[in-house]
This record gives sequence, structure tokens and C-alpha cells, in this order.
Amino acid sequence: MLRPIIRWAAGRSGTSRLSIFIYHRVLPAPDPLFPGELDALQFDEQVAWITRWFTVLPLAEAVRRMHQRDLPPGAAAITFDDGYADNLRHAEPVLRRYGACATLFVASGFLDGGCMWNDRVIEAVRRTRQPVLALPGLLPQPLPMADLAQRRTAIGQLIGRIKYLPMDARDRAVAEVVRAASVAVPDDLMLTSEELQHWHTAGQQVGAHTVNHPILAQLPDGAAYDEISRGRDVLQALLGSRIGLFAYPNGRPGTDYLPVHVDMVRKLGFDAACSTNWGAATALSPSHELPRFTPWDRTRLRFGARLVRNLLTA
Repeated sequence: MLRPIIRWAAGRSGTSRLSIFIYHRVLPAPDPLFPGELDALQFDEQVAWITRWFTVLPLAEAVRRMHQRDLPPGAAAITFDDGYADNLRHAEPVLRRYGACATLFVASGFLDGGCMWNDRVIEAVRRTRQPVLALPGLLPQPLPMADLAQRRTAIGQLIGRIKYLPMDARDRAVAEVVRAASVAVPDDLMLTSEELQHWHTAGQQVGAHTVNHPILAQLPDGAAYDEISRGRDVLQALLGSRIGLFAYPNGRPGTDYLPVHVDMVRKLGFDAACSTNWGAATALSPSHELPRFTPWDRTRLRFGARLVRNLLTA
């Protein structure tokens, strides 16, 4: 029932639309702290739906065919951001099972033992045995840690407070959280270089996502250019392959990146780049600001209905 509706919405008025799915982590099992986070069983279910309803293509091929006006009916591509190890361990076997290719946008500075700032906050709060976290440099009141609900609230407050700080201030704030928590943060959340090579040789695609995942709009132009170009260069050297795709960190146009960064990406020779703006792409979409969308619903009907709604906005 959903397949013909989705195919109609994706090709109505004679315009072929490309749905680009965005994911981050795929956990081995449900997370008690964040029960809404995607796990391997749910990802398997979603990929089954996606491959049943859409023609799933590698993103590079999909973009090329879109601009050649040669997209197959109901075209889609699957992407991941950041470079989490669970993408290889838990998502890649699912993709392989369904014959689907995905593009993993990697922030190269976190390979081989790195931990992204938001994960340092999450894991510090998750693991602490302190009854409260006193963070006078960040928040006026201590954060209680008595149960999962309080820890979840604390994480939301901290990430909201820290997210748009300049990089140096952000790093200092995160260090304050980790010190107050009195714990060690994990060093195995992100891919190793060898694991990324395994992802690549398994037939999956890799795109660039800067070095340190900064908010580009907050950086001087020279620093932003360096983040974009150096992140790509590291990946090309590691994989021995050209990297033609890019995703803007956080990805909201006008807030997280600006037109000057789109120009940088274009001038650096990237074939296409992805934002986190909702929608579906068409041949008229700017190649270097492609929209992405994944429904958050857990039932087949609601997941499919939200995809149809997303296609109808394009």
C-alpha cells in the first residue's frame, strides 16, 4: 500500500525526487538513558521498509543521475554522519543483508580513539557516581543525578548551553563537565582507521565532515577552509580514493554554515554536499546544499506517512 503512494509522491508532476536518509548511531541494544535512540533491530526494520519502498542508490550515483534527470522511480540514498564505530559493527551488516549502499561522512579528527564533545558530555553524565554535578562556570545551579530522568535532563541542558560556544570555550566547558563527573570517557565510540578502511572495502562510501566537527559559521574563513580541506585530505590519504562528497557539521543553513562555506566546498571540487534541512532533492536543488530527512516514527505506517509528507513538500 505504501510503496505506490511513495513512488507517486516521489515522481509527481513529472519531477523525480531524491530522498536522502540521515542517520548517526546504530546501537547494539536499546539505551536506557535514551530509549528513543536507534538500535540495530530498529535499523534493520527501517532498512527493510526503505529498500521495499525506494530504489536505494549510492549517494554519488544518485546525485549524478538526478542532475542528468535519470533518477529511477522513488530514488533514495542512505547517509551517516560523524564516523561512529557502531556504523560498521551494527549498521553495515544490515545494509549488506538488504543490498544497500550508504555514505558515511567522517569527522577525521575523531578516528583512532577520539570522542566527540557531545558524547563526552553524555558519557560523563551517564557514568558519574556523583549525586550532583556542580558546574559554576556553566550553570548557576548544580545538576542532580539521582535517576535516569534527571541525567537525561542534565544532558539536554548541558548540550544546549555548550553547543554554540566557540571551539576553545566549548572544549573548556566539556572538560569542566568531565572533571566534575570524575570519570574517564570512552575511547572506542568512533571508528579506527582500519575500521574505516574495512567500511570502504566492503563497498560502502565515505564523505568528508571536517576534522573537528566545528560550527563553521563561528570560525574565521581561513580556519573553516582548513577544516573542510584537511578533513577531506586525511580521508583521501587513508583510503587511497577520491572523496567527492561533504556534509556540513550540524548542517543548518544560516546557523551552522553560511554561503561562504558553500562556496568553499564548491571551489574545493566536491561534487555535492549535504545539509540537515528537511526535504527531498530534485534536479533544481543546489548540489552543495542537498536536504536530508529521516522520520523518527517507530511504526511502519507512521514512518511511511511522514516520508510521503516530506516528499510532498519538495
